[in-house]
Amino acid sequence: MATDAREAVLTRIRAATGNAPETRAVMQEWQGIRRQYRQHAARDHEGVLELLIDRLRDYDATVQRVSRDEVSAVAARLAAARGIRRMVVPEGLDPALLPAGLACETDRGLSAEELDGLDGVMTGCTLAIAETGTIVLQRVAGQGRRAISLVPDYHLCVVDEARVVETVPEAMARLQPTAALATTFFSGPSATADIEMTRIKGVHGPRFLDVLLVRDGERL
Repeated sequence: MATDAREAVLTRIRAATGNAPETRAVMQEWQGIRRQYRQHAARDHEGVLELLIDRLRDYDATVQRVSRDEVSAVAARLAAARGIRRMVVPEGLDPALLPAGLACETDRGLSAEELDGLDGVMTGCTLAIAETGTIVLQRVAGQGRRAISLVPDYHLCVVDEARVVETVPEAMARLQPTAALATTFFSGPSATADIEMTRIKGVHGPRFLDVLLVRDGERL
């Protein structure tokens, strides 16, 4: 039985990577799976945004809805409230969005030690999933390397409301064209618990997350 199971796993791996004659059969089997879960939004757009805000706040993130022109000033206030003095930002992030009066260093391959010496990071995002309160980052302009969103203790994320979807299937469909890019999914600040259910923040990423939702029609 162990041998059979191992061969079944290896067959699927080879098929998934396109290196076996079994590829077509496995793909036909996958396509034949009945998908009865909900794949489309059941709320209007405002309802989707309210759901995302509720989820993020439940996960201990702060969320504010702003116009694009307000991002810089609100970001500066949020950073000041957190005691943030120096931030890293990815290449390609619009300079007009940066926190007013705050020292921001553009990432051009900073080491983990250098990133650890900074107080926080500011990025855009690819999309957000309301149902799970999840934000998705990819290695593109304005979002940068995964290291910059994992090492600093604080993350300020700017989300275009037009990029918010309700369900995970909707998100997967939108991500399909860029599926080969390095992609990170996170729901709220980093938090984990040990066997005694002691909650610890910041083990796998920033302990603090602020989200600015930029109103529709004001694209990043």
